[in-house]
Amino acid sequence: MPIVALVDDDSIFQFTATRLIESAKLAQNILHFENGNEALIYLEKNAANTELLPDFLFLDINMPIVDGWMFLEDFEKLKTKLTKEFPIYMVSSSIDPRDMNRAREFAEVKDFVIKPVTIERLTELLNSN
Repeated sequence: MPIVALVDDDSIFQFTATRLIESAKLAQNILHFENGNEALIYLEKNAANTELLPDFLFLDINMPIVDGWMFLEDFEKLKTKLTKEFPIYMVSSSIDPRDMNRAREFAEVKDFVIKPVTIERLTELLNSN
């Protein structure tokens, strides 16, 4: 069972996504980060430990300190140190085509998911690898 990382400052999304993932038994562990900086620190600290790295990362765009775009830029430099590759799903309430197009510019971003995220969509994403 995979490890899922939720990088989002929205506590309602964090709670809802966690409950959905747990109820469907889609992950063995769920990591929670309120901004991109917290996630980057965790990834860098655990870069050599495959068992602690996520298998999937859900990333919000608008967050304090380090937003989703800044996270992706810093992740580009960090990813060569990581001992595990994992897809990143951009999760946002934005329906702006500019955000969707910008997300596609990053090879690590596998898909752009519009909130709210349903159990069916989470199941589809987490079973896609």
